[in-house]
Amino acid sequence: MKLDVEVLSQEMIKPSCPTPDHLRHYQLSFLDQIQPPIFMPLVMFYPKEHGASNLEQCNRIKKSLSEALSVYYPLAGRVRDNNFIDCNDAGVLFVEAKASCHLSDILENPNPNNHNKFIPLELDEATALPAMVQVTYLECGGLVVFLGMSHKVGDALSFFMFLNCWAAFARGDTDMISPQFDSAILFPPKDISGFHPRTGIIKENLVARRFVFDAAAIAAIRAIYTDNKSIDARRPTRVEALSAFIWSRFMAATQEKAYQGKLYTVIHAMNLRTRMDPPLPNHHFGNISRPAIALPSMDEEDGCYDILNQMREAIRKVNAEYVKELQETDGHLNFIKSRAASFMKGEVVTFSFTSLCRFPVYDADFGWGKPVWLGSALLTFKNLCSFFDTKYGDGIEAWINLKAEDMAKLEADKDFLSYVSPTSNVKASGF
Repeated sequence: MKLDVEVLSQEMIKPSCPTPDHLRHYQLSFLDQIQPPIFMPLVMFYPKEHGASNLEQCNRIKKSLSEALSVYYPLAGRVRDNNFIDCNDAGVLFVEAKASCHLSDILENPNPNNHNKFIPLELDEATALPAMVQVTYLECGGLVVFLGMSHKVGDALSFFMFLNCWAAFARGDTDMISPQFDSAILFPPKDISGFHPRTGIIKENLVARRFVFDAAAIAAIRAIYTDNKSIDARRPTRVEALSAFIWSRFMAATQEKAYQGKLYTVIHAMNLRTRMDPPLPNHHFGNISRPAIALPSMDEEDGCYDILNQMREAIRKVNAEYVKELQETDGHLNFIKSRAASFMKGEVVTFSFTSLCRFPVYDADFGWGKPVWLGSALLTFKNLCSFFDTKYGDGIEAWINLKAEDMAKLEADKDFLSYVSPTSNVKASGF
């Protein structure tokens, strides 16, 4: 499907209330400092609203965005020197655009690579700007609403805290929990000289694909790992089983043999709030997450099944003691510096998973209903998979970013494809 998007206007949306002087300096935490300067993207699709014009909808989106920024004031500031946010109310970039397609075209032929046309800046341009928004009008009267938030200022949970606060203001619902901006107290900033947060960002020769696994396929994959005797007695979760399956098929399809001297790792993003002692409430804003890093057995005889045990062990180690070490020592900083150096030399092959399953991703109702579909985009990292629940049913959408040649091999892997829904049509895939 050919998709042309034309920008109509752009402006800065400022907070509805000025940020008080005593809140003008927002200190980044250590975990903020080490995040890559990229925008986390979410593209949401809404059908035509018969009770309001696109202009009325856009005005409501702008007004509520301004109100939400008065609560999430760091997002209207500017990041300075990877150290702090100058909460100067400069505003969020807001772009209006129109696209030469209908919503039905997108839902019938979903293409993650097209989603970047609904994004006003490149995803790796999150230098000073903490957030950006684009509203795109479709020919059918439908709307596409894009939100990008810099990973420098928050993690996925922080992203959805802000998005759903914004949507609540649009609905006239002001009964919400205020965010807690104290991540720099929890994780004091450090001198990170010698570490380069842009390590791993690439843009050339990458493609994104969306693979849908329905409930029956996921149950079958879980059974594979449950039945294997090398796995512990607990039945794997949907995300554990899918992660193990996707990684094992990626390895089988793209790595003809495990190369001597290379380190293979499987990474899962973990929310630290629930793993602290005492646990933190979810309304604490910032990057309060870190990866669990598994080193899978490369013994081909075990069919890569032991990856599940390795993942579980890595996740188990992300506990209160781990968080305390993050807060009080330089051990993690030294580790990521050495790992980055190994990555640059080509000694490490990573595959990263981020699960947004069970997140409130479909709650963004701006007053005309929840999105009929949403998703990510082509990202700036290879070997990265994001999981989304299908809107209805118990299926999962896996959005996978790979180098083009590796994606071609994965898409030709019959064992992989045997579990993937045969159609990518959103409606036919559990929409």
